Amino acid sequence: MASRTTPPFRADHVGSLLRPQRLLDARAKQSAGELDGEALREVEDASIRDVVRMQEEVGLQSATDGEFRRTSWHMDFIYQLGGIDRTDEKLNVHFRNEQGELDFQSAALRVDDRVTLADTIFADAFTFLRDQVSTATPKLTIPSPSMVHYRGGRAAIDEGVYPDLDAFWTDLSGAYAEQVRRLGELGCTYLQLDDTSLAYLNDPQQRAMVSEQGGDAEHQHELYIRNINAALSGRPEGMNVTTHMCRGNFRSSWAAEGGYDFVAEALFSELDVDGFFLEYDDARSGGFEPLRFVPSGKNVVLGLVTTKKGALEDKDQLKRRIDDASKYVPLEQLCLSPQCGFSSTVEGNALTYDEQVAKLRLVVETAAEVWG
Repeated sequence: MASRTTPPFRADHVGSLLRPQRLLDARAKQSAGELDGEALREVEDASIRDVVRMQEEVGLQSATDGEFRRTSWHMDFIYQLGGIDRTDEKLNVHFRNEQGELDFQSAALRVDDRVTLADTIFADAFTFLRDQVSTATPKLTIPSPSMVHYRGGRAAIDEGVYPDLDAFWTDLSGAYAEQVRRLGELGCTYLQLDDTSLAYLNDPQQRAMVSEQGGDAEHQHELYIRNINAALSGRPEGMNVTTHMCRGNFRSSWAAEGGYDFVAEALFSELDVDGFFLEYDDARSGGFEPLRFVPSGKNVVLGLVTTKKGALEDKDQLKRRIDDASKYVPLEQLCLSPQCGFSSTVEGNALTYDEQVAKLRLVVETAAEVWG
């Protein structure tokens, strides 16, 4: 079976990578006032050059900048949209793992003016990445429009600005559409929209939270799908778009559980993307049965290799799981990746750099043996 020449690739990865210690140290010094922005940028640049080489050396056909210039995978983007500001209120997200429970706290957001796009967000980050790759396709990851709405809901959107939420969605989708258009002008041919909400909504506890906020928990995923499609409706020719859905990723912990059954039919049949990066590293992600709704022409990237632990998966077991998934969607529409990023926030997951590289190499080797 032929390898893929357009994204998503047979062996791919989600995007974020463990920050090297020198970068963590530089960030700490900047926070303490001991390092200026230009000096931090030099450390970021050098770290990104190294991590791009690593991705190409292990054989990946896509490369990201590891999200090394960000503190978190989504808020660094969202706060740059016009009309959206951080607030003094703290947002608490409850995470858990096999060892216990922990909480993540960050500044909340408030939509207090019309949502607009001024400068192209992450433009400099993408062009730097674009200029570093030699064999890989540069991939940019950004949060989906849903993430602006999901955590705060109606309460985070000023009713004086948006008495009607339809106008909010029109402005937000329009800002995203302009962002996508400008990225195309910069040469971006591989864009990924990261969206935890579409995975979270499979969890009954998360749907209960949406209902408590006054949202329509039974249909919120359909609202999100429509507005993501609106944001992508004018995407440039030659730009491949994927989405990644996980149930939370903070210091090797997760926030939600449940298979894709609740959102599957609408998600796979209606969302206008080229591929779906799906979390499938353990039982909390459910079975492969929802993949029966994936239409021809769409690709599924099976996240079978966990980023939450350093232990390396068994290659034969990965092949058996790929075979199991192929009972619901043809093998030619499948790809392989880690289940999530390695460092969705600056803290990173509980594994080493060498373990990270070994997992990426395992993805590449397994994909070559399965698809040729």
